[in-house]
Amino acid sequence: MFNTINENEYYFESTRAGGPGGQHVNKVETAVQIIFHVNSSSLPNDVKERLHHIAAHRINKDGYLIIRAQDSRSQSMNKQSALKKLLNLIAVAEIPPKARKKTNPSKTSIQHRLDIKKQNSEKKKLRKKVWL
Repeated sequence: MFNTINENEYYFESTRAGGPGGQHVNKVETAVQIIFHVNSSSLPNDVKERLHHIAAHRINKDGYLIIRAQDSRSQSMNKQSALKKLLNLIAVAEIPPKARKKTNPSKTSIQHRLDIKKQNSEKKKLRKKVWL
């Protein structure tokens, strides 16, 4: 499990947050973006691939994963929130998908399907016009 990532693999950018807040929101840059380069990170390759699949809409064409946090009015709280979101995404990407087990239908399910097909066939035959 990859609980932490190196501090040199990501960086923060602060921006002005949207939403309510009056004059304060126009003066202070409290919203935070965490920028993480997926391809050059120390994550294993399979985790990188799953991360690209899971967060495809958050990764730009240069391979940077961008997560924005603006829930709090405090920049430090938003930094913690953004880092937590990044770690959660990586934790989800670490879980390998379950392998699909191929199964065959049972004899009774095959027979049931054929019986239903026969019933539908009879129903449609009854709709035809009878020629005398």
